[in-house]
This record gives sequence, structure tokens and C-alpha cells, in this order.
Amino acid sequence: MTKTVSDQDYRLFVNTVKRVSEYDLSDYSDKSLKRRIAKVLSDNKTDIHKLISDINSNTDYLEKIIRGVTVNTTELFRDPKAWHDIRYKVLPELASLPTINIWHAGCSTGQEVYSMLILLNETGLLDKARVLATDINSNVLETAGSGIYKYRFNRGYLDNFDRVIRRNPLNYEEFRDVPYSKYFTIDKDSDTLTIKPFLLEKPVYKKHDLVSCNNFIPGKFDLIICRNVIIYFNYSLQNRIFNFFYQNLHPGGSLVLGMHESISGPMSERFIKSGHAYSKPVKYFGKMI
Repeated sequence: MTKTVSDQDYRLFVNTVKRVSEYDLSDYSDKSLKRRIAKVLSDNKTDIHKLISDINSNTDYLEKIIRGVTVNTTELFRDPKAWHDIRYKVLPELASLPTINIWHAGCSTGQEVYSMLILLNETGLLDKARVLATDINSNVLETAGSGIYKYRFNRGYLDNFDRVIRRNPLNYEEFRDVPYSKYFTIDKDSDTLTIKPFLLEKPVYKKHDLVSCNNFIPGKFDLIICRNVIIYFNYSLQNRIFNFFYQNLHPGGSLVLGMHESISGPMSERFIKSGHAYSKPVKYFGKMI
């Protein structure tokens, strides 16, 4: 049975984590984080006081708990409509660039990263792309770097591949005969779906806590993809992160969010929305930026 986390226990947990580590969870959505803490308590068959004691005394245990309270859900070509926007609206605007710098913020286990690489290859842009992928969770980064996934789990998502790569929503009579074997090695006996080496070697994976809003790499990006991450943050933190993304985008670059995420408040005036993409204008209030 899932435990209930009181406001007092919630504050104790957040304050302890902030005091003993570099992680600051204070601007996460209270409701969402309480659910995650409750699940951690239930999964570990413990109570908040024992949890706090173990966090205080064991750094490795703290990292385990952080992995438990942060969300890592992703899939191949999740939400095909968003990928249609990337394919037919965003990438054509970047195609003429000599280099396309892409950042996947909150990349989880990497299916989204490889979805992007597949799309780049199908549109002839893979060679000019530089891809960085970051996450707070070192375990999911290891999975992403290996490119090895459960076939049965991902089998249902191959339909997303069909909808984005094989079919054209602008012309339903068009069908591209792109075999799965071009990008995956599927072994049903061992229940594995493995990404092909030419895609594995492309992205650079790096641990990064998005909440810190710390610049961690020189240069800016032409495309930032951060999907189904900011929904777990409160309004204030969301806007700080949107500003962080804005500062790290080249003029004319785009930010892509999840299907149920949007930019509201003052930062919404800084971007131009088109479908699921938000572009940084080349001019702002008549001035070059």
C-alpha cells in the first residue's frame, strides 16, 4: 500500500537532500514529488525518518533515492505528431546550416535521442549534426549509451517509427520502405533491440542537473529538445529553465516541449510558437539578438 507523505515530511526530505548534496528539489511540483517520495518509501519498505537517516549517512543511497524520485519515462518516437513538427517545420529551417547543434535535456534512457538521429539520417542531416544528451540520472545515461533495450517493451512503439519515418502525414499515398533493420538489431530470443553502431557513436552523454540552470558547455544550440520534463517543476522553476534555454539557443533556433507542456507567462513573449516547437526569433523588438 502506497504511503502518504505529509507536508512536514515533504519539507524534511527536500531540505535534507539540499543540505547534504548538490540536488535542489525545492522547486519541483509539490504534488508530483510527494507521489514519487511515497513510492520510494513503499518500494524500499521504509518510513521517512529511516529514509532521512540513510540519506544523511550514505552518499550511494542518496543517489539511489534521487533516481527514484526523478521520472524517467520515454519511448521511440513518442507522440508522433510532435515528431511531424520536427520533421516538417523545424528541420527545414536548420537544413542550410553548416552544423546543427542539438541538445536533448532530460534524455532519460535515450530512445528519444536515437529517434532524433534516425530522423536526421532520413532527412540527410546526420553528418552535420552534433548531439549532446544530458540527464540527472547516471544509470539511465549508461542505458542510453549502450543502446540496448527490451524488444518486447519497445515492440509496441515501432508503430511510432512507421508513423514518423515510413508515412507522410502531408501525403497519405506516400510510403517510404525503411526497414527496422536499418537502425536496429532485433533478437527476439534474447528480447533485445540494439541500436546500430553508426548511431551509437554519434551522441555525447553527460550528467547534468537541469534545475541548476548552470552553463556546462561552450557555444549555443540550434535545437533543444526537452520533452515531458518541465511538467514536474513549479511555475517559477519552469520560467527560469525557459530563460536558460532561451539564452542557450541561437537566434532562429527552436525548443521542442512535450505534448502537454507549454510556455506561459513572460517567457512566452520571447518565443514564436509553431505546433509543438518554440523558436527564438532572429529579431526581438526590432533589434538583433
